[in-house]
Amino acid sequence: MKNWISFPHVEGLASRQAHCDLPEGTYEQEMGREGFFGPASQIHHKHPPTGWVKWEGPLRPRAFDLNKVTEVGHDPWAAQLVLHNAATKVRFWRTEGAMPVLARNADGDDILFFHQGRGRFFCDYGHMTFRDGDYLVVPRGVQWRLECDEPAEVLMIEATGDSFKLPEKGIMGTHAIFDPAVLAVPRIDEAFRDQYSEAETTCLIKREGQVSQVTYAFNPLDAVGWHGNLAPVRLNWRDIRPLMSARYHVPPSAHTTFLAGRVVVCTFAPRPIESDPGALKLPYFHSNVDYDEFIFYHRGEFFSRDNIHPGMTTYHPVGFPHGPHPKAYETAQRHARKETDEVAVMVDTRDLLQVPPLPEGVEWTEYYRSWQAR
Repeated sequence: MKNWISFPHVEGLASRQAHCDLPEGTYEQEMGREGFFGPASQIHHKHPPTGWVKWEGPLRPRAFDLNKVTEVGHDPWAAQLVLHNAATKVRFWRTEGAMPVLARNADGDDILFFHQGRGRFFCDYGHMTFRDGDYLVVPRGVQWRLECDEPAEVLMIEATGDSFKLPEKGIMGTHAIFDPAVLAVPRIDEAFRDQYSEAETTCLIKREGQVSQVTYAFNPLDAVGWHGNLAPVRLNWRDIRPLMSARYHVPPSAHTTFLAGRVVVCTFAPRPIESDPGALKLPYFHSNVDYDEFIFYHRGEFFSRDNIHPGMTTYHPVGFPHGPHPKAYETAQRHARKETDEVAVMVDTRDLLQVPPLPEGVEWTEYYRSWQAR
């Protein structure tokens, strides 16, 4: 048994409520642990914590425009690797048409988030449709393939050596954020039965970066029935009802959708902006010193960032404060917007993420300067 050292304390000129009623002329920075789930303090500064003028070394904030990842492929394991560590791999996959092979991940669960596209998902358990904004959670070891009705863009998030689960919802109850009844599972329906085949079929199995090919004399997606409580599930962001407060800016952890042991996946969905005059109205400056932060921007206007568009991503390693851009902060201070329309997927990882070589032009190399007032 272990407990955090706890000593709630107020020192100097400070508010008594986090993210509300900041002393005039100050900027609040939250120093927190365990990805907003642990202890935290709010420090009030005279200057924005992101007011750097130079940056040297590998931990600078980075941004990537995945719209410039243009290669199309039918194989998910050949998709562009964006970030990775021992606990996760984040890929961006452009595909179209029908996959000519099956895929199976022997390394861990996969989340497929469909940024664009619609079509059909076939797996060992049956058939489901998909559309833009859908999450598909594919358990480790499940064989699957896609048939796309239009070109698809897919953010893939792997829980390496682990499984994705739902967060505890505590006093909010099991139906908060989204009711589990909205989760869809594959059906053995007419579309699934129509794809039964005696044609030779290959499955690409990924394990520790190595891909093996297994060829069957028939299509192994030939189930006639199943029962149990393990299967791929589908959730669309439109079915998420975010937690909110008119008087308090809730932390990103309140928007957790799925999580594994060392990876947290959150969904930022449209909601009203805080209306209380004293409440902060956008994400606060914070040093989340235990988790790297990666955000994929799906649609809408991103109320805490400038010059970030759908299909772009930001990456903030641990060890330094980050938060809203100056223009966004000024807009929020004036309460010029009454609601958000952004949809974004955040991936927080307990371990440092690595950036592999990316195609030319994908990285916005001057992103770290975007906090400088203009």
